[in-house]
Amino acid sequence: MGFAVRVYEAFKEDEVKAKVLAEFIEKVEEAISSNQVATRQDLNVQELKLTKEMKEIELRLTKEIEQLRGEVKRDIEHIRVEIQQSKVSILKWLIGLLITQTIAIIGVMAGFFQVLK
Repeated sequence: MGFAVRVYEAFKEDEVKAKVLAEFIEKVEEAISSNQVATRQDLNVQELKLTKEMKEIELRLTKEIEQLRGEVKRDIEHIRVEIQQSKVSILKWLIGLLITQTIAIIGVMAGFFQVLK
């Protein structure tokens, strides 16, 4: 039996008061049942869920950051290798140029000495 009915029964000698009190209690009961007030337990459960979710996001972001760092390191190593290969290529070209230049100078000198003879 609801509170409104019990109040009505208690005050039924004065029907006006009984009706007013019964209606008031009925309205209060409706407001309470329709109002979703969070309890401390509800808040604690929600807090735990959010904390868990935040930790999961933090772990995922940490993994993604580590993956990106690994990719950057691989890119840096790849660039270092390319720089080394470029240095070697330039050195080969310079050595070839110096050898060619030396041969050309020797040829010019040999020709010069033949002209002088």
